[in-house]
Amino acid sequence: MTSPSLVRPDSVGRFRHRHLLGIEGLSPDEITLLLDLSDAYVEQNRAPEKKGSLLRGRTVINLFFENSTRTRTSFELAGKRLGGDVINMSAEASSVKKGETLIDTAMALNAMLADVLVVRHPDSGAVKLLSEKVNCAVINGGDGTHEHPTQALLDALAIRRRKGRLQGLTVAICGDILHSRVARSNIHLLNAMGARVRVIAPPTLMPAAVDRLGVEAFHDMKAGLKDCDIVMMLRLQTERMQGNFVPSVREYFHFYGLDYEKLACAKPDALIMHPGPMNRGVEIDSEVADDIDRSLIREQVEMGVAVRMACLDVLTRMAVVNAPWAPA
Repeated sequence: MTSPSLVRPDSVGRFRHRHLLGIEGLSPDEITLLLDLSDAYVEQNRAPEKKGSLLRGRTVINLFFENSTRTRTSFELAGKRLGGDVINMSAEASSVKKGETLIDTAMALNAMLADVLVVRHPDSGAVKLLSEKVNCAVINGGDGTHEHPTQALLDALAIRRRKGRLQGLTVAICGDILHSRVARSNIHLLNAMGARVRVIAPPTLMPAAVDRLGVEAFHDMKAGLKDCDIVMMLRLQTERMQGNFVPSVREYFHFYGLDYEKLACAKPDALIMHPGPMNRGVEIDSEVADDIDRSLIREQVEMGVAVRMACLDVLTRMAVVNAPWAPA
């Protein structure tokens, strides 16, 4: 496997973005660059000596206005494995609790001269707004129901490593499509990379005019799973729901929870994914989730660290290229 140092020399010119705010707007070449670099970091992370020095002297601030385990921890680990100084901040421990606005928070952080700001926020568009007020690179760790770009990248990496490709695969994304930023980022990425995307959900959890996203929509789980290569389950986003979107958890699992009976409609070698946290017995059966031959769920967590290392790598080097003192 190619080492990160061998991937690095030509990559800056191929990635032309100062921030990573979403998958929408990235070219297939830019997505491939991030996946290739992530692949190299997977191998580095599996080596006995995991820590490098690429971000020595650089500061990464994780600013999370929503709770997170996987995303925040993997960004912290990614920054530290690249040799950077990592600071974790949560809204509960910040001046936001005292009434400070997002813009004031951005201005305060900007004055601290951080190099990368990783932001998760419950409002769609908040991360973009913040990126316009700071001088450093900003990575979207998930904003409202808009996008979660690094999740889509790690999902794509897990698929590519097991299937060898993304182009031509049929991927079914199942569950709470309406409230899912993970679904939106995955749809953008998979379409860009030549996959065929299906979305499966009850009518109450399907966005209006979802076909405009370039997907095939199904309300019947078995019909939607027919001949799929990848089955990607989503969590019910109950914290974003105002009102009753499903009659009951039991009925939801009966019709839309993944078990072996429904999985039998997909290809025999279809792989199972879930971004976590999982609600076992709600959107996925425990036996299916723990199937060591077909489940990619643990691999998704591992890929998350490598993908976030690649994003920190590329964006910090883009900051150098875009600096006012950089050579033309």
